[in-house]
Amino acid sequence: MSGRGVERVLDMIEWFAASPEGASLSEIAAALAMPKSSALLMLQSLAERGYIHRTGSGEYQLLRLPGEISADGGNYGALIALVSPYLSNAVQETGESGFIAVLEGPSIRYLNKVLPKREILYDRDIVPTRAAHKVASGVVLLAAGSDADVEAYAAASTLSKEEHSKLRDAVASARASGFYVNAMGVVEGAAGAAAPIIGANGKAIAALNISGPQVRFVSNSDRISEVVRETAVAITEELARRSRRLSKGR
Repeated sequence: MSGRGVERVLDMIEWFAASPEGASLSEIAAALAMPKSSALLMLQSLAERGYIHRTGSGEYQLLRLPGEISADGGNYGALIALVSPYLSNAVQETGESGFIAVLEGPSIRYLNKVLPKREILYDRDIVPTRAAHKVASGVVLLAAGSDADVEAYAAASTLSKEEHSKLRDAVASARASGFYVNAMGVVEGAAGAAAPIIGANGKAIAALNISGPQVRFVSNSDRISEVVRETAVAITEELARRSRRLSKGR
């Protein structure tokens, strides 16, 4: 493939990442300023590789981005693209930092972050994973599972009796309220709140987290928690709508 051909493929992938709702062949060709025939060949190749999906109505939608590998086969590229505007709105509403996280085994992995435009803010390196029971995102994702799942996690993580008891209380709180506030984060001086994002299959697939400097966060925790919960619910509803549209198109 020529250098120009590679550029066009990358242009198409990047366009899909920014357009998670999908589009028709005509719309894609027009957006990328290429002949329909050329666009169709690229779309067919990307579909064969599992990067995009063609619905029954003829539209193309992003499934995953190149290089994405996870134990459960999660399509994180599509998830990040869909969640990003919701996350940005939550950050704007709260004035604190926003993160999207997933549970991989016993650990929380952060996929994305959006920082507020203010001088004093909370930031974290999203490359290292965190033990699930130590962060708000992990608690809500564990809470979304069964009691047996929580107990299995506690056993595998060799939690002390005190840690085990705290986890049970945290899980109960998260289940009752639909979110969880961690007033003393892993990072000293930080606090955060998280809520689960539920996939079309009814299972939690990610968590939305808003974190900030502890003193400022705690003084506004009720408002932040409500934004977190409402935003996670809105994303969950969007995932359900997308699933219904795909089912109708098949």
